[in-house]
Amino acid sequence: MTTLVADMDALKARLKSTWMSGDYAVFATYLLDGALDFLATSEITSPAKVLDVACGAGQTAIPLARAGNEVVGIDIADNLIEAATEKAQADGLNNVRFEVGDAEDLPYNDGSFDVVFSLIGAMFAPQPHLVAAELARVVRPGGRIIMGNWTPSGFVGQMFKTMGAHVPPAQGMPAPVLWGDENTVRERLRYHVSDLTITRRFYPFRYPFGVAEVVEFFRKYYGPTNRAFNALDADGQAALRHDLEQLWERYNQATDGTVRIEAEYLDVQAIRSE
Repeated sequence: MTTLVADMDALKARLKSTWMSGDYAVFATYLLDGALDFLATSEITSPAKVLDVACGAGQTAIPLARAGNEVVGIDIADNLIEAATEKAQADGLNNVRFEVGDAEDLPYNDGSFDVVFSLIGAMFAPQPHLVAAELARVVRPGGRIIMGNWTPSGFVGQMFKTMGAHVPPAQGMPAPVLWGDENTVRERLRYHVSDLTITRRFYPFRYPFGVAEVVEFFRKYYGPTNRAFNALDADGQAALRHDLEQLWERYNQATDGTVRIEAEYLDVQAIRSE
């Protein structure tokens, strides 16, 4: 038992280091439109008490606060919480706060929130059964649980598969993209929710530069890609770069030298059981 706990602690430390690598606040600049689309689809009615799990640098929590909600954002990465807090303070928002914490052990009382959601975040925690239980625990009965999760077959799922062929993923955890498999989501949430709607949607990736520059942008700013490159020697990095550029080229719909990709994700909307 002690060994299992130590192994999980080591895995979580590795994951935290990954998400603190690069600079997600810069990386998320080109993801804002998709985040706002997700919030619009979710139709969170203000005012509500909202918890944003794995909130990153606040790209969804801050718009929700601007809309008049009382928002808490939590993330495993200290530097992202600092960036989100600075942004909220610069915007003069006093109805949002950001805290370092774990999606598998949320530091809030039962039923504290009207809405608990995670956009491309909680799916990366290593123990999904704990994530499901915690999301349900901290939302009030009849409240809403909302997730946006990359699918295995969509672009981002294929990007992780490509990186995994060069740098094996962390041992001891299910593939994060299983949160993008409909049957798996239903199984994980079935004891916690009374109503569950799952819709396949597409997240817009728009970059005003070419494929090679996009891959370099990910290498520099996106934690998982940054760590994958850093784990390889020069030849390994060249091979990974080649394969990622091939993948981006295959999915790119733009023909003007820029990049436009529709990345599939599952939109999960659930009601916590009474």
